[in-house]
Amino acid sequence: GEGYGKQPPKKERIQFEFASVNPTGPITVGHGRQAVIGDVLARIFEWNGYDVQREMYINDAGRQIDLLAYSLWVRYNELLGAEGLEIPEDGYKGEYLVDLARKLVEEVKYAYKERWDDETRAFFRHYALGSMLSSMKATLRSIGIEFDEYFSESSLIEDGTVKEVLDLLEEKGYTYEKDGAVWFRVSSLIDEDDKVLVRSDGSPTYFLTDIAYHLNKCRRGFSRVYDIWGSDHHGHEPRMRAAMKALGIPDSFFNVIFHQYVTLKRSGEVVKMSTRRGEFVTLDELVEAVGVDAVRYFFSMIDANTHLNFDMDLALKKSEENPVYYVQYSHARIRSIFKKASEKGFSFMPGKGLESLGNEKERALVLQLSVFPKVLEDAARVFATNKLTGYLENLASKFHSFYTDNLVLDPENPEVSHGRLNLCKAAEIVMKNALGILGVSAPERM
Repeated sequence: GEGYGKQPPKKERIQFEFASVNPTGPITVGHGRQAVIGDVLARIFEWNGYDVQREMYINDAGRQIDLLAYSLWVRYNELLGAEGLEIPEDGYKGEYLVDLARKLVEEVKYAYKERWDDETRAFFRHYALGSMLSSMKATLRSIGIEFDEYFSESSLIEDGTVKEVLDLLEEKGYTYEKDGAVWFRVSSLIDEDDKVLVRSDGSPTYFLTDIAYHLNKCRRGFSRVYDIWGSDHHGHEPRMRAAMKALGIPDSFFNVIFHQYVTLKRSGEVVKMSTRRGEFVTLDELVEAVGVDAVRYFFSMIDANTHLNFDMDLALKKSEENPVYYVQYSHARIRSIFKKASEKGFSFMPGKGLESLGNEKERALVLQLSVFPKVLEDAARVFATNKLTGYLENLASKFHSFYTDNLVLDPENPEVSHGRLNLCKAAEIVMKNALGILGVSAPERM
């Protein structure tokens, strides 16, 4: 039936947290890959019967947002003709802030010209963060990604969770003071150096808020959480495990899936910069260039922990070299068979003529269809979205081979035709389900 491959509900609630990037600029292609991997894995786990929650963590407590706010304020002042102001060395110099500053001039006119005080800082923080978040959400929504929860880092400071974690670790003897800062005794748990939890100016480190965040997740009743991190965060995992252990959270609760980044290629050359802005290519620009289907499929088709060379020319090719085109074309071809069938007066009868099937190509296709539920289980077990794309390409190949060798609509052999139509229907259902899990469309015609 239509839901073939879907497992009955399990009584287990898990969380996937992904695309938790600093809200300080447009989503890059590398973080786009993370978002797609997270979303597809969440869908795979849902098909395996899990109750899945998708969450994005918003790093809105750190110095990054102050820098963003100040950088925007400088751009705003420049548009108003102010002179002598500069964006700090580690500030944000992207063209996107000039666009945002233009909007701001229209909205607030000269209200904050050449005045940087607490009120200005608070306003610019709020405005910059709000604008960045809504554009990030719009980008992700445009490729079919929605979250159940957007979780703010600063809420953990405001609701006292951060202070509570500090007190808990102190009670258990895991903290000490040195150079005016509070340190976590990582070395008492694993073979790594101790880490700062509270800086000498009294502000919490990202490490401390992240520990608080995971304590909060644990209290929300998830049996397991999966964080999807870029490969540049490898060093953060053992420290976080040590912190979970210190708080008495079971080791199986906290899981990290790492991913490598993306190199874009066009005409064999590496594409780093966007011609429009002279900066890194954004996810929006890649989607505009090759479309949502190619982006989602290509991001899913290589093991997450392998670097992805994204061939933009291939993604646009209308030939079987392009895997997403090849798979979608197979689905469209099946739809056209059914269109022809109704024109020729064949009405589809579920289950009819199945006993007439049995030649080599038919058997190969049946076998490929029968392993779909197992492929979904395997993909969940090893967190591999590429198991699904590989499966689809095999299925398309088996279908093409069956179609080339067998006349589906044969007026001389109605029984055989009915059997083959049933086989086509089964292939259509599986293709549609698998493409749906990848978030890729299943076209009626191409």
